[in-house]
Amino acid sequence: MSMAVVGLIAGMALGFAGYFGGFGAFLLVAALGAVGFVVGRLLEGDMDLGDFFRSRDDRRR
Repeated sequence: MSMAVVGLIAGMALGFAGYFGGFGAFLLVAALGAVGFVVGRLLEGDMDLGDFFRSRDDRRR
């Protein structure tokens, strides 16, 4: 199991605690799942933190 999948599961497990809150909890699960997925990809080395902060011009070079 890749680190990205582990991060996704961890984020969703944390968000599941808020499940009893209705639609807001659904959004919380989705957001924490996405955060867990990104953190997993960062730890796995498939993604660089600078990818989020570079301008479009810097990416073309």
